[in-house]
Amino acid sequence: MTATIPTLASQYDAKTTDTKWQKFWEENHIFQADPNHSGEPYCIVIPPPNVTGSLHMGHAFESILIDTLVRYHRMKGRNTLWVPGTDHASIAVQTILEKQLKKEGKTRFELGREAFLEKAWQWKTESGGKIVNQLRSLGVSVDWSRERFTLDEGLSKAVLEAFTRMYEEGLIYRGNYLVNWCPGTQSAVSDLEVENKEVNGNLWHFRYPLTDGSGYMEVATTRPETMLGDTAVAVNPNDDRYKDLIGKTLMLPIMQREIPIIADELVDPAFGTGCVKVTPAHDPNDFAMGKRHNLPFINIMNKDGTLNENAGEFQGQDRFVARKNVVQRLESDGFLVKIEDYKHTVPYSDRGKVPVEPLLSTQWFVKIRPLADRALQFLDDKSSPEFIPQRWTKVYRDWLVKLQDWCISRQLWWGHQIPAWYAVSETGGEITDNTPFVVAQNETEAKEKAVAKFGQDVKLEQDPDVLDTWFSSGLWPFSTLGWPEQTQDLTTYYPTATLVTGFDIIFFWVARMTMMAGHFTGQMPFKDVYIHGLVLDENGKKMSKSANNGIDPLLLIDKYGTDALRYSLIKEVVGAGQDIRLEYNRKSDESASVEASRNFTNKLWNAARFVMMNLDGKTPQQLGNPATEALELCDRWILSRYHQVVQQSSQYIDNYGLGEAAKGLYEFIWGDFCDWYIELVKPRLRPEAPAASRLVAQQTLAYVLEGILKLLHPFMPHITEEIWHTLTQAGEGKALALQSYPEADPALIDPDKEQQFELLFGTIRTIRNLRAEADIKPGVKVPVILQTQSDKERHILNLGESYIQDLAKVEKLTIKGAKDTPSSTEILKPDSSADVKSALSSSTEPNLAASVKEKSSANAPILLPFLFLLPFLFVVLLCLFVVSKVTQIIAKGKIDKKDTASKQLGYAHPPETDFRPPEQENSEESAMPKAIAGVVGTIQVLIPLAGVVDVDALRAKLDKNLSKVEAEAKSLSGRLGNANFVEKAAPDVVQKARDSLAEAEKQAEILRERLERL
Repeated sequence: MTATIPTLASQYDAKTTDTKWQKFWEENHIFQADPNHSGEPYCIVIPPPNVTGSLHMGHAFESILIDTLVRYHRMKGRNTLWVPGTDHASIAVQTILEKQLKKEGKTRFELGREAFLEKAWQWKTESGGKIVNQLRSLGVSVDWSRERFTLDEGLSKAVLEAFTRMYEEGLIYRGNYLVNWCPGTQSAVSDLEVENKEVNGNLWHFRYPLTDGSGYMEVATTRPETMLGDTAVAVNPNDDRYKDLIGKTLMLPIMQREIPIIADELVDPAFGTGCVKVTPAHDPNDFAMGKRHNLPFINIMNKDGTLNENAGEFQGQDRFVARKNVVQRLESDGFLVKIEDYKHTVPYSDRGKVPVEPLLSTQWFVKIRPLADRALQFLDDKSSPEFIPQRWTKVYRDWLVKLQDWCISRQLWWGHQIPAWYAVSETGGEITDNTPFVVAQNETEAKEKAVAKFGQDVKLEQDPDVLDTWFSSGLWPFSTLGWPEQTQDLTTYYPTATLVTGFDIIFFWVARMTMMAGHFTGQMPFKDVYIHGLVLDENGKKMSKSANNGIDPLLLIDKYGTDALRYSLIKEVVGAGQDIRLEYNRKSDESASVEASRNFTNKLWNAARFVMMNLDGKTPQQLGNPATEALELCDRWILSRYHQVVQQSSQYIDNYGLGEAAKGLYEFIWGDFCDWYIELVKPRLRPEAPAASRLVAQQTLAYVLEGILKLLHPFMPHITEEIWHTLTQAGEGKALALQSYPEADPALIDPDKEQQFELLFGTIRTIRNLRAEADIKPGVKVPVILQTQSDKERHILNLGESYIQDLAKVEKLTIKGAKDTPSSTEILKPDSSADVKSALSSSTEPNLAASVKEKSSANAPILLPFLFLLPFLFVVLLCLFVVSKVTQIIAKGKIDKKDTASKQLGYAHPPETDFRPPEQENSEESAMPKAIAGVVGTIQVLIPLAGVVDVDALRAKLDKNLSKVEAEAKSLSGRLGNANFVEKAAPDVVQKARDSLAEAEKQAEILRERLERL
């Protein structure tokens, strides 16, 4: 029975392949974790995106980084679990729903809490899963059977357990304190949800008259409206200007309230006049002073940002409207001194996008110091968790040291309702700041506690507020695994291995998780914290909604395929934590960097097709691994390179060098395997080739190709899965994702062999470059002379003679040693540095080019004595040549102009055996044969041009091209030298002209260099 010949389509179709394998993985539960698996546990929990969100480039980048790590460790045999899930996003969801109600002319209060929450759950079901489906399009290898939501039953149970336990331990309390109030969302927000923005504002100076009529004090403020709630004016006790006034009183303008002059070291004598108004209910510093000096706390603000009854005639006015009116009133009453322009920092609500208002409010708080100190102890004593890059450790530590008590209550309905029940029967049926309460996990338990405390007739009402979303997110690493129950998942996978997140969320989330985990589990929730950078736009700027410069990852996926986007984002990472820049053309919605990765997928696809077409329908398993003793020279080289890359890839990924690993694979696959090895073995794949050699070539191709697919799979899962299934004819239910990651075999790594081939490839590249420079047609075979004084290099060249002939289209290859050193008449003016530069800069394999340079350096000690002699030898030979010519001049009385001209070219004569007899050397009829020369390492490469190239025609062609390019450069230079053009033309037009000029100048430089060599 004839075996089925594995075949791939002629072209790679990313859309079809992506959809096919995403469906396959999910339907076959390929990524479903098993706690009983024998491998070492490796668990990552997804940073839960908001259920309101849609996939943006930050989500894509982060998810791709995580997926690469998870797929790698899964293939390494570890028991992997990637937990997916979403956050309920209290403020964001409620904002969406209230906007919908507003369009209907309703409010949530009119709808009622129960109906509002029904609407919220309905919205979550219909629209909330959008980002989950988008994440699926990235092909992430999460265990969807364990998907969590912060409001699901299990996580809600964890939240109740955490709250009640912390309350009973005295770590949660209810108190009346100054909080950051967001009038936009009408909720308290934490310090971490406040963004400080620098604004151009004003500093107003007002007079506050002394009550004894002896004068006034001048105060300066950036918030004039808050003066309505002033209860003192403060000065520094060491400020000699005001020492005599301490203890006296002032009459507060407008409100006509007598207030004291106090002394407090918090006052900065250099700010304003050195006198500051004190409004304890509306400023954090004033709040602290009010506590120290027992001042009254007067709240003048409603929760919607309007002024209340304590503001007198300004009641009902918006805070910013009241600001203008208060200033006008003070001016009309003669209390305004001056107004100064003043740049200062204003705190904005991250969610509501409006300035926050420090507001005195009764809220629920977490005592943060015991939790933060426990996390600090883990960091200082055990270096846990470990941050990558390490520089973020100090940032994390400093933040833990500075943390203040955490306000955890939010005046919202969507979220975890605070499990506190108030005995409203004790305070007239209403919840007040003084209403007694009980904390319980459910209403039944609360009733039992309240009856025992207040009697059978007690009436209870649950706190209407919900918990800060970050409270439930702080439990995420262990609540998603079943805590507070001691589940098998929790036992197996906790603590998790790695947290992958952005630096901007260290304070919001990372610190809260470590504090909560340290308290409830006695361990840090993860071993490593890998902090990634940002994806910057094409101009190197941070993407944001406000800047409208985001790039839609789904658009790029649709255009180029998932794997191309994945690979582009990872390959751009240079060092852990660094920002990456994504090239993007907004007019065409195209990305050059993603297109390059798409080209890479096509390269891999075509190489795989070629390999499979030459395996006689056999799989790698059927062919078997090549026997070491049967390997030919290029087989040993590619196996050495392959195992070197296997070793390097593992080392890079283990140390979070994902970008370095991706680039190394790119260079190996595109350069070593596709461009070199496949080309080297093509002659051995022909039917007429020796059977044994053909089999070894097939075995090596199949072995390396399958290894490449495994190495590349964590980065490009879809295309590698498709090719692997076709190559191996894997049975149903099998997946590349579950195969073992390759292990490096040190016995097959041969650095000397790799260096030898770098020299061979450098030689081939130099010959190819010289052919192109001399405009030799691709199909024309040419004679080539290679000359080196190094026995080692000559030995390598002899070993690789057939490779040089096949890949450089060489008709006759002559390899010469030191004893064959040509005379000065043979090599006139080879520009070695130019040849080396040309050979290296034109290389499409940067790693190989670098290796050629290393090769030259490596040979330096061996060749040093010869190199010192070369200048001397050259001078001696040149002198002999000059003497010979002078003798001929004397004899003949003239100089052969044609001969002189030929010597001024960057060309050399071929070896002595190809020269005409000396008596014919100066004959006008005899055209002296020429050769174009180049250098690689210490090898001189010569291509005789006689009968191959018309040098005069080539020079004329180059002259014509140079004239054209110089004319273009002159025109562009003239435009850019015109001030009107530069100032009035669109910036992109000017930049395009500059780019074109730079390109034209570079082209002209190359053409001039080639003409000089001619």
